[in-house]
Amino acid sequence: MKTEADFMKKILIIEDEPNIRELILYNLKTNGYDGISAEDGIMGITMVHKEKPDLILLDIMLPGKSGYDICKELREEGNNTPIIMITAKTEEVDKVMGLEYGADDYISKPFGIREMMARIKAVLRRYETGSSDAPSDTVISADDLEINVECHEVTVGGRYVDLTLKEFELLKYLMEHRGHVFSRDQLLNNVWGIDYVGETRTVDVHIRHLRQKLSEGKPEGKNDEQYIETIRGKGYKAR
Repeated sequence: MKTEADFMKKILIIEDEPNIRELILYNLKTNGYDGISAEDGIMGITMVHKEKPDLILLDIMLPGKSGYDICKELREEGNNTPIIMITAKTEEVDKVMGLEYGADDYISKPFGIREMMARIKAVLRRYETGSSDAPSDTVISADDLEINVECHEVTVGGRYVDLTLKEFELLKYLMEHRGHVFSRDQLLNNVWGIDYVGETRTVDVHIRHLRQKLSEGKPEGKNDEQYIETIRGKGYKAR
């Protein structure tokens, strides 16, 4: 028989500052989550593999292994556990770097508990419910690009393309509405969800990653907008 703990979302906090770590753990428990923690990067990556959390709160500046390195390592091995980066840095380049490594969101220190909980709930909700309510064909094709919706697989010319969950959802949404131009705000609302609290730059980062992955192995000089076109001043559309 399943207990209440079996239905609680497990959240791993990788944070080296004890006060912040304990504060987050306390508030996770208060809000009905199963919080576990690691105090350095090496312990953190070990706990990800051992505990298989539903979400990771990941500090950037960590002893042993940085948050950037952990995020990059997890995404490269195909681990799509949602990640919210925690950073004391406020420069846009630092936030964008986390997104480029595959983070789903970020929160800057000092942060309020209500903001943190809102971001956690929003990210978990997106992963649980998906982002598009429109019915999907089992397979979506465009030139040599093929999206198997049921299997969550993408191939280009028969080559398997390894995408994160959010990259897959973004590509699928654009291809389901080929020829339609979407602004960054529209893509955030329709793919990330109306409760997303990040920046529109997130869309640009994911589009860039998609283009790189889809064009990998193609002849040099091949148009990187073969599948997703930038419409200057408006947004993006699938060709």
